[in-house]
Amino acid sequence: MAHRTPPGSSASHASCLDLWREKNDQLIQQAKVAQDSGLSPRRQQLAQDALEGLRGLLHSLQGLPAAVSVLPLELTVICNFITLRASLAQGFTEDLAQDIQQGLERVLETQEQLKARLEHGLRGLWDSVLHVSSLLPELLPALHHLAGLQAALWLSTDRLGDLTLLLQTLNVSQVIQSRASEDLLLLLKTWRPPAEESDAPLTLQDAQNLRGVLLTAFAYRQGLQELITGNLPRALSSLHEAASGLCPRPVLVQVYTALGTCLRKMGSPQRALLYLVAALKGESTWGPPLLEASRLYRQLENTAAEIECLELLVEALSVAHIPEAPQLLIEVELLLPRPDPASPLHCGTQSQAKYLLASRCLQTGSLLPNPVWQRMLQNITWTCWPCCWMAWSQRCLELLFQATPTDKEQGPASSCEQGCTSDVALQQLRAAALISRGLEWVASGQDTKALQDFLLSVQVCPGNQDASFHLLQTLRRLDRRDEATALWRRLEAQTELPQENAAWSLPLYLETCLGWIHPPDRETLLEEFRTSLLETCDL
Repeated sequence: MAHRTPPGSSASHASCLDLWREKNDQLIQQAKVAQDSGLSPRRQQLAQDALEGLRGLLHSLQGLPAAVSVLPLELTVICNFITLRASLAQGFTEDLAQDIQQGLERVLETQEQLKARLEHGLRGLWDSVLHVSSLLPELLPALHHLAGLQAALWLSTDRLGDLTLLLQTLNVSQVIQSRASEDLLLLLKTWRPPAEESDAPLTLQDAQNLRGVLLTAFAYRQGLQELITGNLPRALSSLHEAASGLCPRPVLVQVYTALGTCLRKMGSPQRALLYLVAALKGESTWGPPLLEASRLYRQLENTAAEIECLELLVEALSVAHIPEAPQLLIEVELLLPRPDPASPLHCGTQSQAKYLLASRCLQTGSLLPNPVWQRMLQNITWTCWPCCWMAWSQRCLELLFQATPTDKEQGPASSCEQGCTSDVALQQLRAAALISRGLEWVASGQDTKALQDFLLSVQVCPGNQDASFHLLQTLRRLDRRDEATALWRRLEAQTELPQENAAWSLPLYLETCLGWIHPPDRETLLEEFRTSLLETCDL
């Protein structure tokens, strides 16, 4: 019978170890090539192949009894596998925690201490592993790397208590501080992962880089939370920490915007403006800094600049954002919470931005260039956002009263269809815009303002019965009986007269557009007023 080298012998481990390490390094090089391939299909295929290769290598390593000499490579392969899988999935999944657990169990297997697995889950495993790590110094770099991934998983799932305990244990195991701090940001800053040996297996992302990502992500999360709750000095400190960390450009835009918000609320508008300007530099998401800039200018009572920022916000939200290819690493974005509508960085949808712009224009009496209004009028759900409708009516009035009939000097031949001249059409449109705004005042319970618009519409277009009927109803609601009675008598007389001449007939397209402002059942309205008038006389 041929002699076979036992799987656990040093010779077997030495020969296989070189092959496994070479395989790991080859797969990491392949993943790095994929990273440089942009968003091409080849990138996805190379990365997926590397992931499957790491999975197979891990199965080979874990198919043998755990050995201290092989564990540094095995733990490194686990770290590479988790990093690549989480980056491809753009998030952590529950089965990644099982991969971490299996790695810890393999460490304890060499020390015959697997009872910890049954006692306290992952927390118990980490305590036990880090307790015995002083006996296994060669495992420390890989263990700290795995601990960094555990920290990323717990941070992304808001298990901050477990994360705090893990970092306390890591720092105590390094004899960094005599008593454990409960300040998670301080614990992350204090944690010093051991440097890897120069001949260590290749990694996609080392523990030092991962620590920087964790520190930046937590500082930003904490700063944003403190900003929302109103603890501005602590928010400012945390956000400054995040800004100085490993911030990719999209996250840095958010951090600078949050710093602008914080400084504005602390009464430092000029410093806030500097951060907002920095946030707007470069190609990235402009929505949040533009919205915050509008708030800042509103606080400074610079209406023109505020409106300009809101106008740019509407434009920015209309542009489709093309994301860059994510790094095949654990990045800050993976560890941030989902956008919160309560956050000052939430800029909403383009429709909401249009509403905000329209309402501020109405409140401040500001004008916008005509093309901007044309864009705003598209895709707005007018029902009845009253501020948007009011702003639209206001802009219509401005344009209509600035307009000049084109056929003023062209004689009768230039008349519209059915004998309607542009003079007449313009009068009717001006009256319709005034009636429109008046009806909005009525809907909001402001009859006095509505009365002014209905009076103006009667003056602009004296023959417009729609304006007169709306005016009559408003005078009745305001209990101005004498004026209402005089108007009613004129309307009664008009109904007995023949129709106005053809010059007052509007083109069909205008009749269709203006039909909605006609008061329903005019005859019934006149009859009700006559009845109420007779009842008043009887009294």
